[in-house]
Amino acid sequence: MFSQTNMPQSVSTFFSAYASVAGSMMLIRSMANELIPYELRSYLSTAIHYLFTPLSPNITLVIDEHCGMSRNQVYDAAEIYLKTKISPSTERLRIGKTSRQKTFSVAIEKGEAVADVYENIKLKWAYVCTEPQKTIHSGEKRRFELSFNKKYKEKIMDRYLPHVLKRGKEIKDEEKVVKLYNRECPFNEEDGGDHGGMWGSINLEHPSTFDTLALDPELKKMIVDDLKRFLGRKEFYKKVGKAWKRGYLLYGPHGTGKSSLIAAMANYLKFDVYDLDLTSIYSNSDLRRVLLSTTNRSILVIEDIDCSVEMRDRQQGGDQYDGPNSRVRPHSPSSSSF
Repeated sequence: MFSQTNMPQSVSTFFSAYASVAGSMMLIRSMANELIPYELRSYLSTAIHYLFTPLSPNITLVIDEHCGMSRNQVYDAAEIYLKTKISPSTERLRIGKTSRQKTFSVAIEKGEAVADVYENIKLKWAYVCTEPQKTIHSGEKRRFELSFNKKYKEKIMDRYLPHVLKRGKEIKDEEKVVKLYNRECPFNEEDGGDHGGMWGSINLEHPSTFDTLALDPELKKMIVDDLKRFLGRKEFYKKVGKAWKRGYLLYGPHGTGKSSLIAAMANYLKFDVYDLDLTSIYSNSDLRRVLLSTTNRSILVIEDIDCSVEMRDRQQGGDQYDGPNSRVRPHSPSSSSF
């Protein structure tokens, strides 16, 4: 039984035991700091904090593939960024390789989820595809869903998403593969559907470069210098309020190297190529929609521009539209404009 007579001895014994335990804890902590890597200690600390933190409701951000008729930059950046976050636990992956690629390209398959951690915040990305509806020209809709704790919304919006955009651009520039885009769904008068169609793409496998192109050396140098000047004057165009674009007209019979020159320019600039057939365009709104669906830093090629549309004299009422058949002309020596 505890009494006042032995109180000093008990207190002394208590403090002695406390000091012994504290010393042991300090020794263990010092050894842990030396033996356990910082990354593992940080992970364990985050895991313990996560286990003992009360659960809060999550919020999900939906990132669609398109913003209206234009590509969603956040979607494109996320698609590239998430390739670097694939873990061994991911069950379904899309694998591909072209003859010009040295390694396999890997991407997550629809329905799969990928985890990420940003400044000790746990995030979950899900790749969701919606099956096409039974309507004319309706295609599969793709989106990413980003879920995280609601209390981190401001940090995710202000810092994480810009980080994804930046990393996506850096990876894209490092692994840039030039693509050739064609319209997948041209207009069909019988179905009365959408004139615009969708762009489908393949990797541009054309080997043409300015080093291999058979072209007059002075003319080749003039084109390369012009392209360099165009690339370096983006801010100038913005300053004077002009669209950052450059136009070229190539004319000559088939087989004279127009396509090879375009491919050389695309490989030099690392710009994607959009091949547009004007006979599939039936109104100004169609053309506007098609142009808005292309991406920045790309080459728009309009082939046979001189024989796809019938030229009219406006003074003689040539601006009247007489139906689709009046637009198609027999092929003459071809030209390309871009």
